Amino acid sequence: MNRILFESDEINSGGNVILRGPRAEHILNVLKVKPGQILKTGTINGSRGTSTVLEVSNDLISLHCSHNEDSPKPWFDLILATPRPLVLKRLWPQLATLGAGKIFLVKASKVEKYYFSSQWVEAEAVRPLLIEGAVQAGSTHIPEFEIKIHFGHFIENELDRLAPHAVRLLAHPGPMTRLRCEWCVPGVRPLIAIGPEGGWTNSELKLFDAHGFSRFSLGERILRSDTACIALISVLDYCRG
Repeated sequence: MNRILFESDEINSGGNVILRGPRAEHILNVLKVKPGQILKTGTINGSRGTSTVLEVSNDLISLHCSHNEDSPKPWFDLILATPRPLVLKRLWPQLATLGAGKIFLVKASKVEKYYFSSQWVEAEAVRPLLIEGAVQAGSTHIPEFEIKIHFGHFIENELDRLAPHAVRLLAHPGPMTRLRCEWCVPGVRPLIAIGPEGGWTNSELKLFDAHGFSRFSLGERILRSDTACIALISVLDYCRG
């Protein structure tokens, strides 16, 4: 764990936390802490800082928190053609680690309907994976996600309200695209649309084109959804820096 995260209601009015379970086991068995040691900690979707170890026992850790630093904010949003359930499970923590803000899971033409009956689109199952990703990044922010079954309605009737000022980028296999400076505007989160394996259909491409999306491609190779997400986001992050 690169930063141990707490839910806001785990911290009492005096700034103290008592941990049991996997986090306590990690602190005890991996970090091997002693009273007085300082740990990197944070509040989920809040500030971060450090915590001082107050007490160590066989099954619990008592900490005092001092969270007064801003955590790095999410820097991109994502429209994702929902991948196969096991691929999506692998992606959740990685998207949180990379800095996703909002994730819209859409049913593109090539997406099977049964994908949406998987536990990996359920908030209760997804949240621990997002927290895992934030912990890896040393951040406190976890992405929000929404499911959009009606793809056309989402693009035509909801997108302007949900992402009114975003730089809109459309990922699709094709000729290599040069990065443009206007895609990396300080303070403006790009919205990246990443399709299913093999890319979007022609009708979907036309719909994106009609709503202000610029084509973005790493070349002709057909990438799996998880590979495409990590590669495309990493390239944009490099450009941003």
